[in-house]
Amino acid sequence: MEHKWKRLIAYYRPYLKLFFSDMFFAILGAGVTLGIPLIVRYVTTSVVLLPGDEAMRIILRLGVLMVALVALECFCNFYIAYFGHIMGAKIEHDMRNEIFGHYQKLSFAFYDNQKVGQLLSRITSDLFDISELLHHGPEDVVISLIKFIGSFLILLQINTTLTLVAFAFLPVIVLYAAYFNRKMKRAFKQNRARIADINSQIEDSLSGVRAVKSFGNEAVEMAKFREGNERFVESKRRSYWYMGWYNSGLGALTTLVTIVVLIVGAALMTGGRMEVADLVTFLLYINNFTEPIRKLINFTEQFQNGYTGYERFLEILAIAPDITDAPDAVSISNAKGDIRFDNVSFKYEDNLDTVLSHIDLHVKPGDYLAIVGSSGGGKTTLCSLIPRFYDVDAGRILLDGTDIRKIRLADLRRQIGIVQQDVYLFAENVMENIRYGRPDATDEEVVAAAKLANAHEFIEQLPDGYLTDIGQRGVKLSGGQKQRLSIARVFLKNPPILIFDEATSALDNESEKIVQQSMEALAHGRTTFVIAHRLSTIRNAQKILVLTHKGIEEQGTHEELLAKDGIYAKLYRG
Repeated sequence: MEHKWKRLIAYYRPYLKLFFSDMFFAILGAGVTLGIPLIVRYVTTSVVLLPGDEAMRIILRLGVLMVALVALECFCNFYIAYFGHIMGAKIEHDMRNEIFGHYQKLSFAFYDNQKVGQLLSRITSDLFDISELLHHGPEDVVISLIKFIGSFLILLQINTTLTLVAFAFLPVIVLYAAYFNRKMKRAFKQNRARIADINSQIEDSLSGVRAVKSFGNEAVEMAKFREGNERFVESKRRSYWYMGWYNSGLGALTTLVTIVVLIVGAALMTGGRMEVADLVTFLLYINNFTEPIRKLINFTEQFQNGYTGYERFLEILAIAPDITDAPDAVSISNAKGDIRFDNVSFKYEDNLDTVLSHIDLHVKPGDYLAIVGSSGGGKTTLCSLIPRFYDVDAGRILLDGTDIRKIRLADLRRQIGIVQQDVYLFAENVMENIRYGRPDATDEEVVAAAKLANAHEFIEQLPDGYLTDIGQRGVKLSGGQKQRLSIARVFLKNPPILIFDEATSALDNESEKIVQQSMEALAHGRTTFVIAHRLSTIRNAQKILVLTHKGIEEQGTHEELLAKDGIYAKLYRG
């Protein structure tokens, strides 16, 4: 717990000047609020007893002073509202950078078990609540304590009996608040989980809107959403039930304080033990006694939201990236592309079956290797181990004789270009999507890569050419066009190792031929792994592997494997 607080407080460090100036004006504003009733008391007890002209002069001066104090309080409130929120926004900015950077470090294994909507919730609504707590929390507590302690000391000077009567309510208020505070904390934590579920479901449904509409399942999606939304309302209902009792009960108790003070004060006046002016001043200060309590009520609610969000924030940061650079990792710039699998075994999770078992494989620089086999045989998994999207459980993979776990991750992945069946294009124009292959590339280099990928011609025919916005995930392009942009990216990256993961399996025959030409042009002179769905596309491969759950069952050229009349021959004919 102490570590959590130290870490939270550390976010103030870059903004200490802003923080201390915010606190200074918060304290100054609270002091002004305490000072004005004292001036009122002085006027009602002393100034009104002076001769008329002299009294008026002093009243006018004090009136000007009070107006000046009100103006000063106004400035203080503006400063803490504006600059305090700016500080909160900057802290939120830093935390968002931190969590997004951490998301980037986490491996595929993490994302295999996560929903994007829930991850999004932690980077948006959670962080907003944390920044509100970090901005409002300290100033609200300081202002409340100054007003509370200040009014207590001043009220003691006015009338000790009445002060003790007012503050006798304090233990009741604290116990009442503590009880409902605990209840609300649990409810708010559940609210967080529910809103994350809703975000996740919305993201899932909207991302798959084409599938939803193609199956006519709008009503199904609406039913799923309503169910999640109802659970959210139910969790909110519980939290609002406690919050309702919390706020209304404390509101009633603070109003009760004013009523009791008025009754006891009136009784003291009838006994000649209190002046009218003192009772008026007392009632003015009672507001400074009850207002901090109300502010602390708001703070506790804010604290529940903010701290719950902070715990969820820490949950993500606590997940250590399982794929990182080794302390003695070396840099590489231009790999030859010699890849060796040495007794490699792998499974996705401890409780799942082994996907690859004791794989031995040597691929020489410039080799063109095709991998075929039944679905679930580990073809994609085998290729995913090369760029370390996952780490092997046993054995090792060598690149140019060096264990890939001893190579800097960024350098390793810079040597590998991947073209997948499901191409991900960003909601940008064509130019920027191709440039993603090498962000520092010039426009001329992007165009050259597009020409090599047989994409230049169709790009030129788009409404705005290379500046055409292609929509979310490239929805405005055909499958073949998207695939050629993906290949253009890899041409631009110019890596020595290529992985084609069923890159043409979803295309029609005409698109497949064009993409196949682009792939063969890209593969020339590079170490290439092709995961093939259509066996007709790999007849010219230098070597074909047949991979099943038992491992590499067959390998050889197209003709050699047909002659064996084994698994490959059955796949090819069947």
